[in-house]
Amino acid sequence: MAEMNLTLVTDFLLIAFTENPEWALPLFLLFLFMYLITLLGNLGMIILIRMDRRLHTPMYFLLSHLAFMDICYSSVTVPQTLAVLLEHGAALSYARCAAQFFLFTFFGSIDCYLLALMAYDRYLAVCQPLLYVTIMTQQTCLSLVAGAYVAGLFSALVRTVSAFTLSFCGTNEIDFIFCDLPPLLKLTCGESYTQEVVIIVFAIFVIPASMVVILVSYLFIIVSIMRIPSAGSWAKTFSTCTSHLTAVSLFFGTLIFMYLRGNSGQSLEENRVVSVLYTAVIPMLNPLIYSLRNKEVKESLRKILNRAKLS
Repeated sequence: MAEMNLTLVTDFLLIAFTENPEWALPLFLLFLFMYLITLLGNLGMIILIRMDRRLHTPMYFLLSHLAFMDICYSSVTVPQTLAVLLEHGAALSYARCAAQFFLFTFFGSIDCYLLALMAYDRYLAVCQPLLYVTIMTQQTCLSLVAGAYVAGLFSALVRTVSAFTLSFCGTNEIDFIFCDLPPLLKLTCGESYTQEVVIIVFAIFVIPASMVVILVSYLFIIVSIMRIPSAGSWAKTFSTCTSHLTAVSLFFGTLIFMYLRGNSGQSLEENRVVSVLYTAVIPMLNPLIYSLRNKEVKESLRKILNRAKLS
């Protein structure tokens, strides 16, 4: 009888950051600023790669897709957060919440796969330099990126169907910035073991599998670099990987903290801060990481700016 008296949830109410209304405007302006920088930075990176033929290489082809994913990834969540802050809460229908969860999982999964592919690209460039051009052809790059998109689509479909075949009852309030898995699981009632196992299994195929590819690739890179006798050559070779390593550390560090911990002892406040990092801050920082720490990108940007001044 107690279960029958529970009201099934048919819509959701996002209430993140609404407990302190005086912070709504400053947070709104902060998120808006970060979102605009994300759009400008990543769009600028895509345009720069398309305009400069020197950047028409496999690494920058993958980077342009990563920049596009960061735009999509951020656009799924940040505008919704702005609406929550502006309206002191935002109602989402069941279908809209499921669509947001699907898109977030889709773009986030592709982000993971692209970072893994970029590590594989660096492995080939450092460890197999004579075969690099013959292996990483344009057709190969297109096939690898297409595979990342298909794998991301499949993972997102399975995780979304598994999550939204659960029964949600009681309160419909989600103290979070978007419809994500951890807060949704707190609203479930009834048997959810099977769906949670499916969700966890497919999470393993995204985050840990991508990390294994990255770690193995960099293990081979480090072994190859250690064989170089000159310290200057060692530093020059490894410098091509530092931007990617920085982006990987930030992105996967927050994902591990958020999704691969146990549910016990998780702080809602910690989860909200981490969610802001991987949905708003990291997509904003990626163009800066890949431009400020990349000589080719800086030279290309300087060349285009000089050309604009002369015209």
